[in-house]
Amino acid sequence: MEIFDITDDNGIPTGKTISRNEAHEKGIPHRTAHIWIVRKKNDSYQVLLQKRSAEKESFPGMYDTSSAGHIQAGDDPLESAQRELHEELGIKANEGDLSFAGKFHIKYEMEFHGKMFRDNEVAFVYVYEKPVDIGNLVLQKEEVDEVRWFDIEEVHEGCLHRDGTFCVPIEGLETLMKYLDLQRMGR
Repeated sequence: MEIFDITDDNGIPTGKTISRNEAHEKGIPHRTAHIWIVRKKNDSYQVLLQKRSAEKESFPGMYDTSSAGHIQAGDDPLESAQRELHEELGIKANEGDLSFAGKFHIKYEMEFHGKMFRDNEVAFVYVYEKPVDIGNLVLQKEEVDEVRWFDIEEVHEGCLHRDGTFCVPIEGLETLMKYLDLQRMGR
């Protein structure tokens, strides 16, 4: 059973813990780590997205953030990001390979598989810019059906219009876009 730290609205643990099921049944705040794999293509950026397994409890079969997962009780966001990247895609990120881009709050209620899902999490966003050959990735079958490169603008438009392709949190994508724009401007 997965156990999470209950957090305040800034993602700071309160000292109490909760099970994954209870957190999602009641909408109790907890933390996640989101990792965006990006590459420069001509004058724009592409992001590597994973197609969620049809068995996932939320947004099955939709394209999502490169890698993401819950931060277990007592864990650090960065080490959780490194663990998720390795578990889901087989990428071993070393010290300094992930850049912190910011954090944002996700809060929604939706029904999946006939059951209410209440998400309330603070997501810590990291960026991975090292070269990635998708043919060499080792996908975690229970989590990921496939991966694919998308132009970042296409993903942003698809999210704005909720076209059914992407379940990427728009705030996470915009956190990434802001980070990339600052990088481009040399800040």
